[in-house]
Amino acid sequence: MRELHKSKTFVWVLFLLFCIIWCYMLGARTLVPSDEGRYAEMAREMVATSDWVTLRLNGIKYFEKPPLQTWMNALTFEIFGLGEWQARLWTGLCGLLGVVLVAFTGRKVFSERTGFFAALVLGSSFLWAGLGHINTLDMGLAGMMTLSLVGLLIAQRSEADATEQRNWMLVCWAGMALAVLSKGLIGIVLPGAVLVLYTLFSRDWSIWKRLHLIKGLILFFVITTPWFVLISLKNPEFPRFFFIHEHFERFTSKIHHRYGPPYYFIPILLLGIIPWLGVLFQSLWNGAHERNAAAGFQPKKMLLIWTLFIFFFFSISDSKLPSYILPIFPSLALLIACHLEKASNKAINASALLLLIPGAIGVVLAWKIPSLAKDAYSLPLMTAHVPWVFAASVIACIGAIAALLLSRRQKEWAIVALATSGFLGGQILMYGHDPQGRYSAGIDMVPAIEAELTPETPLYVVGKYEQSLPFYLRRTMIMVQHMDELEFGLNQEPQLWIPTVDAFAVKWAADHDAGKKDVAIMRPENYTELQKKGLPMRVIAQDPRRVVVTNAMQKPGEKSPAKETEATPAPEPAAATSDASAASAASASTSTQ
Repeated sequence: MRELHKSKTFVWVLFLLFCIIWCYMLGARTLVPSDEGRYAEMAREMVATSDWVTLRLNGIKYFEKPPLQTWMNALTFEIFGLGEWQARLWTGLCGLLGVVLVAFTGRKVFSERTGFFAALVLGSSFLWAGLGHINTLDMGLAGMMTLSLVGLLIAQRSEADATEQRNWMLVCWAGMALAVLSKGLIGIVLPGAVLVLYTLFSRDWSIWKRLHLIKGLILFFVITTPWFVLISLKNPEFPRFFFIHEHFERFTSKIHHRYGPPYYFIPILLLGIIPWLGVLFQSLWNGAHERNAAAGFQPKKMLLIWTLFIFFFFSISDSKLPSYILPIFPSLALLIACHLEKASNKAINASALLLLIPGAIGVVLAWKIPSLAKDAYSLPLMTAHVPWVFAASVIACIGAIAALLLSRRQKEWAIVALATSGFLGGQILMYGHDPQGRYSAGIDMVPAIEAELTPETPLYVVGKYEQSLPFYLRRTMIMVQHMDELEFGLNQEPQLWIPTVDAFAVKWAADHDAGKKDVAIMRPENYTELQKKGLPMRVIAQDPRRVVVTNAMQKPGEKSPAKETEATPAPEPAAATSDASAASAASASTSTQ
């Protein structure tokens, strides 16, 4: 039987089906907080204000990250309009780019079959395929770092001529520059550290002569410098916050409350590499024992050091999120593909069994998911996830069993079966989670809120910040009491928020007395507190996480969902009212009309 990787028809049909599902899933779910709503809203505001230099969130300066993803999202909105798939398009393309790049690199550096396997491994890995459909910066960073990795691997291989070496090293430098514009200095610090460690462990000192340092650095600074200069000129407070606070202080402290123990990423890696867990450790072992008689460039050793160092780097950081280790998945995919090319059926069987076990558990226990609901409101949302978890579990079992049956005589088909079931199962799990995602985002409240709003209506958010609702409502909110992650920006422009609930209550009551409608989204605790004070409020929507109220009187014949309470609050200093008015004006200025 002809080998699958040599059948162009099979490979292209498989890739086309993969792309159809991949792209469809970009718009299949609600944008959930916090990352998805945040980065979609930043891009929407960029389009609304036409300011492509100073990044803002909720109309407030937001300097935590560089602009590449916001630029790409804003460009997508300009071309295709606002929507879920548009907000995820850059992330999705970066994930897809990673799959294509490892396929091309595996074929170029190792063998045609290795490239085929590498694409299957990366495209089906649970974490990579999942986060490729979430609007987060880490997939954009991973995509650009993959560009730098593959540029280095292809340029340094022994078969590369001078022109090819130069061009692919420039691709490597461009990838690092785009990685810096994606998420900061780690875009060059991590690849640079990997290169130093590779030199020490492989004793391949001559690689430094082949990096095209001068041309590469020129290209790097041409790409990165303009934005950093422009934003620093417009915002003198930017350099200290971005380079010191967001890099050094964030890495060495728990300032962002994202601390995790040193082993934090181990279970994430083990879960995220499914369905290839059974060959993970052997693939790493083989990378550590690469033999190169000519003592030339050792690509497997480079891949191993890339994987282990980046994993170690984020493990010792005091700031951790599951998506941080995404950049190691392309290198892992290439290492696993190299192992699969020579592995026996026992290695494939190990991965199949480690997919079959959680699949079987899911089939048996899926019906117990509703028991995890924390309240009556979330019970039907959890229940709605049951058939999707069951379906994903069944697909995992089918793929695992098929791989077990095929592994002895039809190895490539067995690997395809594992990849297909892993990819489809993961996408089905994500799709089935959407009811809970809608609840997290509060999107079902949008029609009720929009019915009360005009472009001039102040919209407050009290005691919290809603990450997704601003995007769906197409407007910013006036923050009250709670700074959330916008503390730095609000300290720069304190007139854009209201620091206390008491000051908010004064403004709210004054607008009510003047016949001016206000709308506010608040935590249930804040609503109870203000209700006890007798503040005029009419509930227009609510769920266990939030209550939406207006100060407008109930319209004649309108059925109220909650009893309206009114009282005249004690007077407060006039400064609170003037600050709220300024914040209201700022909110209206960034709304999409």
